[in-house]
Amino acid sequence: MCTAITYKTKDHYFGRNLDMDYTYHEMVTITPRYYPFHFRKMGTQLQHYAMIGIAYIVDDYPLYYDAVNEMGLGIAGLLFPQNAHYKEEDSDKDNVPPFEFIPWILGQCATVEEARKKLERIRFLDLKFKENLPQSHLHWMISDRESSITVEALEEGVKVYDNPAGVMTNNPAFDIQLFNLNNYMRLSTEKPQNQFCANLPLEAYCVGMGAMGLPGDMSSMSRFVKAAFTKFNSVSDSSESASISQFFHILRSVELPRGCVQVGANRYEITEYSSCCNVDKGIYYYTTYENCQITGVDMYKEDIDGNRLITYPLLKGQRVQMQNG
Repeated sequence: MCTAITYKTKDHYFGRNLDMDYTYHEMVTITPRYYPFHFRKMGTQLQHYAMIGIAYIVDDYPLYYDAVNEMGLGIAGLLFPQNAHYKEEDSDKDNVPPFEFIPWILGQCATVEEARKKLERIRFLDLKFKENLPQSHLHWMISDRESSITVEALEEGVKVYDNPAGVMTNNPAFDIQLFNLNNYMRLSTEKPQNQFCANLPLEAYCVGMGAMGLPGDMSSMSRFVKAAFTKFNSVSDSSESASISQFFHILRSVELPRGCVQVGANRYEITEYSSCCNVDKGIYYYTTYENCQITGVDMYKEDIDGNRLITYPLLKGQRVQMQNG
């Protein structure tokens, strides 16, 4: 279970909640321009766009959960169980296993439109990174400053949807999620008016009643609605502080506290981390479940012309500033 969003003030922001019941000790990871990507079926990229995001590093290879590149393109992969369908190799296609999809696109595409062209030939290959690692059943949101798309590898083929909401969660398929917003078109941030019956003296008795009916549960379909409503009604000024603060407030509206989503005996999904990347400036901000303080990593303060991965472990311990010492 996860939620991804885009947000734009003066700059463009892209990020997500990662909701899981375990961790792979993922890290903020910068892949510089000359780190060699040795793809299983698509050759080697010796030079590519630099990128920053969160990845699980295995054998010096970044298995990215989400990332943005230096050109302003971002991708987040979210769990898509029972629906994601990968296929056998086809020599007439670009065969890309899911674990390579983020670097394959971000390494060579600067915009959503360039990514669309690459997707015309893609075939999501049913191949694990290593036999002892599970297959990742995912779908992806790809965004630049102007637009977003959702990419789903289904049994009937690859679907690419325009994503005007700039929001993505998990099941069901994206076209169903988007259609479901029709059921909430009457929600509003304003004080509701009595349309129930003119003969009854009905009045709003508190603020916020215009949004009564907005889902508040943890299901992916409800999180999609709530994240979209919260995002489109969010107001902040264009400063960096206000923008990233508002972004994290939107994500917190759909975060998972421990204990509310049980997935097994004494196992609960929680929001392991929340991220917000200023795509224009290459600064990756994050919080973790037990560390609400916003931490940032600036890609451009590193050597992005290098050939080695640059990593920063997530700061997970809670940090409290005592105002009175």
